[in-house]
Amino acid sequence: MPEMPEVQAHAERLTTSMGGRELTSFELLNFASLKTYNPPPDGAKGATLVDVTRRGKYLLMNFDNGHVHTVHLMQGGRIRPDEKRSRKPKFGLARWVFGDEAWLFTEAGTERKAGIWVSDGDPTDIEPLNVLGPEADSLDLQALTELLGSHSRRLHGVLRDQRVLAGLGRMLANEICYEANLSPFANASKLTGEDMAALHAAIGAVVSAATDHERTLDDIGKSVDRPSKVHNRSGEPCFDCDDTVRTVEYRRYTVFYCPTEQTAGKLLADNTTSKFLK
Repeated sequence: MPEMPEVQAHAERLTTSMGGRELTSFELLNFASLKTYNPPPDGAKGATLVDVTRRGKYLLMNFDNGHVHTVHLMQGGRIRPDEKRSRKPKFGLARWVFGDEAWLFTEAGTERKAGIWVSDGDPTDIEPLNVLGPEADSLDLQALTELLGSHSRRLHGVLRDQRVLAGLGRMLANEICYEANLSPFANASKLTGEDMAALHAAIGAVVSAATDHERTLDDIGKSVDRPSKVHNRSGEPCFDCDDTVRTVEYRRYTVFYCPTEQTAGKLLADNTTSKFLK
């Protein structure tokens, strides 16, 4: 699933392509993708798209009449130029038309969870944005320390919890834990001051580097093509030492880590009923 760097870069690309243009029409191609009933989805027709911004992993299309289209791409969602304008495009969810150009919202794959929420006014006070925590890279060290201090859970899970920190996903959590030399199973509430400082610096560095990379692309790329030091590198040599990148496998995701750099050489158990490294 695209994380904050991919979504941020895509928002910037969409602003460049669509910003400042009047919405000629909005076509809902799959009614299940619309998650709200009021205001009507075509309520921004005739309004100008001011810009496209981001909150967490969501895109926000902001129109000058106050309407906002909040879009979640999920795993296989994309918004791309639509030259064909087919009546029933494959995987099509919605289409925005600005004069003689259009952009198509599609979702490939089997999840079918991508969606659009239409609001009139500030969308951050209503679903789905009202449950999000602060932007992961927006907190200073003290605020991050206070926030994580109230979550006695494994660090990797806390970093991915959008209600705690918005914008991070599986890849960034793996990379941040590695960059900070912290076990992904360390208890977030028990990190030392030194650990927390390393974590804070790692969040800033990893998110910034990933965003810079995404800004060099013309579209959201595949996860396997994103630069990483441990993510998707199981069995490969560690980036910083002679150890090998290891994994803990779950049904829906994989934790990647280096034992030497992150767990004092200990291997993390591979099932949820074992005694994990704290």
